[in-house]
Amino acid sequence: VVLKGLRGTRRGPIGKRTAASLGVNGSDASGDTAQAIFIRSILMYPYNWSAWLDLAELCSDDPSIDREVEQSLSSISGHWMYHFFCVHVYIENRANENAIAIIEKLANGNINATAEAASGGFEVAEHFDDANADGFFVQSSYLQSQLAMAYYDVRDYDSAHEHFLALAEREPYRLDHMDAFSNVLYVKDQKVALSHLAHRSIAIDKYRPETCIIVGNYYSSKARHEKAVQYFQRALKLDRTYLSAWTLLGHEYIEMKNTAAAIEAYRRAVDISEREYRAWYGLGQTYEILNMLLHALFYFRKAAALHPHDSRMWCAIGGCLLGLDRRNDAEKSYERAVSLGDGEGIATRKLAELYREDGEEEKAAKCFLRHLELRYQAQETGVVGSKASSSPVAFEMVIR
Repeated sequence: VVLKGLRGTRRGPIGKRTAASLGVNGSDASGDTAQAIFIRSILMYPYNWSAWLDLAELCSDDPSIDREVEQSLSSISGHWMYHFFCVHVYIENRANENAIAIIEKLANGNINATAEAASGGFEVAEHFDDANADGFFVQSSYLQSQLAMAYYDVRDYDSAHEHFLALAEREPYRLDHMDAFSNVLYVKDQKVALSHLAHRSIAIDKYRPETCIIVGNYYSSKARHEKAVQYFQRALKLDRTYLSAWTLLGHEYIEMKNTAAAIEAYRRAVDISEREYRAWYGLGQTYEILNMLLHALFYFRKAAALHPHDSRMWCAIGGCLLGLDRRNDAEKSYERAVSLGDGEGIATRKLAELYREDGEEEKAAKCFLRHLELRYQAQETGVVGSKASSSPVAFEMVIR
């Protein structure tokens, strides 16, 4: 109870009851902060996953303490629990490439993977403990679910689908993270597989929020938006803090042209977590529909700050800037989107049109050619914006 009370001391006002037991600087009677107590608990017993999760929440809310936490835990930096903690923090902070590298090491014993994970955030030990040196956790369902979520967040839907499918086969009665699996099936337009997942989830437990999300996604894929809204609302009755339910509810309201309700749903999501970039992006889209471009630009920039490596954010910013007659800034935003892959080809086409209007025919021709290549790749893979169509050298191919 004391630890739970101390958790909020580094990120905002504290309640009267908590304040009575804490000092002026948010510490207990002995002067310890929540961070210090969690670290002490972990050092005494590294297998206390609850303490790791609470410490991860503090790190996600205040990234400035990352280095201090890393130094305090340096004595157990080779312990597998420390690496599980790093994976969790990286995924929470959208550093998915680092998370994937650590998971590959833990699951497959990939020695070279840890070098990739040392860029930013927590440092990863060059040598793991013997327990996980050779892929000790190759059968870990938790790590496989985290790997699937990391691939899902970087929009590598093919890899995410592969890991979610393996996870569902390994644990047929599992519902954790299956809502994200339904999102992948929705994006890949696999309606039959989504239908099977919905029926299986209902048979397992129809009163789980994840089940409601899965069924809602199924009805949304069938363009039955009123029914989808009903199931997303049912998920929120079961868990009012369910972020994805609020965000998906906003998407459905947009489809139903109910912008006021969509704004309310998205705002509920960002009130629960300011790191929910999808809700910020949804707010930007809603205000763009209302032709309130300055408001839309503000929310799109919020989303881009949280998810800077997503080309869709920069495409949206470029569209707003173009609508506000800020042509040069729009061109820079589209160039940023192209440099990040631009799997949908939207930025490439817009940039080509801008170059053509500026009389830069050669650059315009290269952009149009790249756009055609992206369209062809999308038809081949069947997934718009898949990993296959996101080349890291796309910007060089277009501009030079």
